[in-house]
Amino acid sequence: MKLVSASLREAERRIEWWTLGLGSGAAAWAAAGPGVRAALGIALGTLLAWANFRWLRRSVSVLEALSLRQAGEEKPRVPRRVYVRLIAGYALLLAVVCASFFSSVVPAFAVLGGLLSLVAAVIAEGMCQLARGWREHAQ
Repeated sequence: MKLVSASLREAERRIEWWTLGLGSGAAAWAAAGPGVRAALGIALGTLLAWANFRWLRRSVSVLEALSLRQAGEEKPRVPRRVYVRLIAGYALLLAVVCASFFSSVVPAFAVLGGLLSLVAAVIAEGMCQLARGWREHAQ
């Protein structure tokens, strides 16, 4: 028994593409307007958001598989690599955001803007899902 359906897995993959697409578009806009440093900050934030989403998705998939495999066991075991991957993703995010605040290489708000590309991607995918549902319901 799978806990996550194939359509949700497809939505997760589309969110990854939405993240990269929206972040790239924002970086291109920034390169044309505010400047190259802002564009680099947005691109860096976008890549971090995308990588963190992938790591989180993989960790949850491992936890899903382990929960199905160890169902009914008194003391289920979770490999350390799952914890390390979860913590490492957030530690990397924190390190880059802190470094951008304390250095002048890329603007901190640009990095934060790039991180928000994941939020925009989730909203975009949700809107597509709503439109698809309304279209199917209207038929």
